Amino acid sequence: MMPSLAALYRYPLKSGQAQALRHSQVGPQGLPLDRDWMVATPEGQYITGRTHPQLLLITASPSEDGVHFSAPNMSELFVPHGAFQHQQQADVWEVLFSARSGSLEANAWFSAYLEQNVILMWIGLASHRYVKNRPEVPISFSDGYPLLLIGEGSLKELNRRAGQEFDMLRFRPNLVVRNTEPFAEDQWKHIRIGDVEFEIAKPCERCVMITLDPHSAAKDRTQEPLRTLAKFRKFPEGVLFGQNIIAKSYGQIQLGMPVELIS
Repeated sequence: MMPSLAALYRYPLKSGQAQALRHSQVGPQGLPLDRDWMVATPEGQYITGRTHPQLLLITASPSEDGVHFSAPNMSELFVPHGAFQHQQQADVWEVLFSARSGSLEANAWFSAYLEQNVILMWIGLASHRYVKNRPEVPISFSDGYPLLLIGEGSLKELNRRAGQEFDMLRFRPNLVVRNTEPFAEDQWKHIRIGDVEFEIAKPCERCVMITLDPHSAAKDRTQEPLRTLAKFRKFPEGVLFGQNIIAKSYGQIQLGMPVELIS
């Protein structure tokens, strides 16, 4: 059977809960509103679930004029775009770029939730950050690329080797493809979904984030599935799972669309 698009996710808050989509536009930055908000130190340095697992339990729901947040034991919060009145330097993986901050209410809410002094940042209406060595590709607060693709076959093989059923959301993909052999995506160079062509740019190096349960934020005591993954997916670049991809053309994609291999 031909590969097809099985799932589509965005993560409005970096390290926050996934938002499942049935369809989405694909633009220069990938999926609209994906990782457009980020929790940071007062100096603008990114904070993620690697050090603050409770971020995984925050739900962010964007609307036309702002974003709603909810989290365990917290009142709901709405932050309008207009609250981000200040330009501020952001730091993601030691890449410095201009973003927005300034919502005192949001800063207080997130500081109370994390029990430390933090701020909420917004990428703004246009990003001032770009993929490394790819100045034509803007990105938001994602780690390094606009989109992540994983084949279902790859997760099935990992689960078989681990002897456990791990949820795809541990790996925080944007696009999930069904009807694939394990790690078939490693060999792809260009694919097309609907009218959108994608370049397979770079394998995704995995870290302790995948040891966190995406629904409870609990850390696996045995370091799974990273431990099993490291046994058969360790390369000079690191432990690899999934592919970072870049849209070469823009348009709408939706669940069930065929994934056509171009090269």
